[in-house]
Amino acid sequence: MWRANGKYVLGRILHGIPIILAIVIVNFFLIRLAPGDAAQVLAGEAGSATEEYMAQIRAQFGLDQPLWLQFLNYMKNLLVFDLGFSFRHNREIASLIIERLGATAILMITSMVLSIGFGILLGAIAAIRDRTFVSHVIVILAIITYATPLFWVGLMLIIVFALNLGWFPTSGMESIANPVTGFAWGLDVLHHLVLPAVALSFFYMALYTRLMRASMLETLGQDFIKTARAKGLGNSHIVMHHALRNAIIPVLTMAGVQVSGMLGGSVIIESVFGWPGLGLLAYEALFARDLNLLLGIFFLSSILVVVTNALVDVIYTMVDPRIRLTGGRHG
Repeated sequence: MWRANGKYVLGRILHGIPIILAIVIVNFFLIRLAPGDAAQVLAGEAGSATEEYMAQIRAQFGLDQPLWLQFLNYMKNLLVFDLGFSFRHNREIASLIIERLGATAILMITSMVLSIGFGILLGAIAAIRDRTFVSHVIVILAIITYATPLFWVGLMLIIVFALNLGWFPTSGMESIANPVTGFAWGLDVLHHLVLPAVALSFFYMALYTRLMRASMLETLGQDFIKTARAKGLGNSHIVMHHALRNAIIPVLTMAGVQVSGMLGGSVIIESVFGWPGLGLLAYEALFARDLNLLLGIFFLSSILVVVTNALVDVIYTMVDPRIRLTGGRHG
């Protein structure tokens, strides 16, 4: 089974290469055709925005070449995973992205676990207790949470739990004033992680709650559930062993699709909380006009989305053994 799943994931990744290339091409031309470049930023910082100085900078970074030639050089470097050089950080982009990737991975994985876990739990409760006070409260809170901007959620969490109550730090990933190592460092990172992870998971938890409730209600009305009840099976047994397994699949599908959205959300949350991940790096690169760095982050993000969607398909087989992976999603 694991061997077959591994082959399937590899096949999905290979089929995703044309998609990644299309994303790379679109991103390249959109970013390059946008106004402003590194020369204007560096010249402005140096206080010497003369034509000669800007021409020298553009020649240094290859920005004086025709756009088609810049594109060919970029694609040629991309084939050997050379993402270029960041003028803002004065280092190779690949090493910079790898350094920041861990922080974003920790934030996104934690947020996904929180949002999927609580979304499934609350959605299932709302469906099982349908048309009760508990169900109405869950639905109303989900709607409010779904409509609340991420940056506002982040700011409110900082004001309430960091500034007023002092339970959590306001920003960063670790304590700079009192650095620690080993297990204490892990606890320190976890302490800093709570607020940004909760903030990022809010929107998606509301989305999964609503989706799980709708899916659970539909599943509970299916004929095989009625048959199970007719056989005298208890309600808890039916929910845990029959309904939940089928109702959870749309949530997993949406979770795979929403990976790209969560990456976008991480830009906002990491900027609000000063979390040193790819989101904050992309935010800084955008305002610094560090276009090569932006392209590198977008390239990695497209790979992560393709790989995650392939892994979600494999998770289907664990949730429901009746599903078999073939060339399509379900076989």
